[in-house]
Amino acid sequence: MNKNSKIYIAGHRGMVGSAIERLLKSQGYTRIIGRSSKELDLRNQIAVRDFFKEQKPDIVIDAAAKVGGILANETYPYSFLMDNLQMQNNLISSSLEFETNKFIFLGSSCIYPKLAPQPLKEEYLLTGPLETTNEWYAIAKIVGVKAIEAVRKNYGKDYVALMPTNLYGSHDNFDLETSHVLPAMIRKFYEAKVSRNAYNEPVESVELWGSGMPLREFLHVDDLAAAVVFALENTLPDYLYNIGSGRELKISELASLIQDVVGHTGSIRYDSTKPDGTPRKLMDSSKLMSLGWKPKITLEEGLKSTYAWFLENQENYKQVKM
Repeated sequence: MNKNSKIYIAGHRGMVGSAIERLLKSQGYTRIIGRSSKELDLRNQIAVRDFFKEQKPDIVIDAAAKVGGILANETYPYSFLMDNLQMQNNLISSSLEFETNKFIFLGSSCIYPKLAPQPLKEEYLLTGPLETTNEWYAIAKIVGVKAIEAVRKNYGKDYVALMPTNLYGSHDNFDLETSHVLPAMIRKFYEAKVSRNAYNEPVESVELWGSGMPLREFLHVDDLAAAVVFALENTLPDYLYNIGSGRELKISELASLIQDVVGHTGSIRYDSTKPDGTPRKLMDSSKLMSLGWKPKITLEEGLKSTYAWFLENQENYKQVKM
């Protein structure tokens, strides 16, 4: 891959896009372009087409998405479906029209059926019903995956879809209304650690959604960035690849790890009236690993660095609402 190739990262200011940009720059890529949502509304087909006509990127990395946890998905179903469809469809269509050589589409493990066999293999796509708590986002991402497959079949283009497991790391979203489980836990444990009630007594307990029993897999965003660069620098033989760490643990076990990292010493209560989501979601990432990519950051290391970033960025990161 030519280090002078023009690379457009859609969503370059988000957790995933910023991690990819940092890694590319550290490896000597010199022509990386990005536009904020204010500069370019990816839902606007005409605006996206005009941008591609002017810039003509050699490579497009689609890290742009409307994302959120169970609460956000249930509250804004139309937006999670339509915003994601519009953004990805405009990017893929304009990339084809203006002859972008390589396109890397990023999705999520939620594209797989709720009760698919574990670990999740790429061939399980569209073999059963989705988890209802995030089906709107999942349907949009499934359309993107199938669009990538169709491009390869119709045009022979080097377009590929990467489906990461649950991600975390610096630049994550810590807003309790829209965040995923891991950053939400960091925020909750921190606030319980530093908060006092009306009697100036420490607030000791933390309440978490669900039973704490579902199993989840987590991947540091810098490991995903390495997978993206691997896909960029190699011609992959298939259109769809899972990206995961290979380690799963109960939500209750994750809570204990985060509690230790934050230094919270109070109790943890689980509200079983709230939804658990999918009971288990472990990715089979052997297909990409067999080609040479491997994750390097352990969950324990990643939690410590993510919490450190959270502490350092409370005042200037807009989504950390303390």
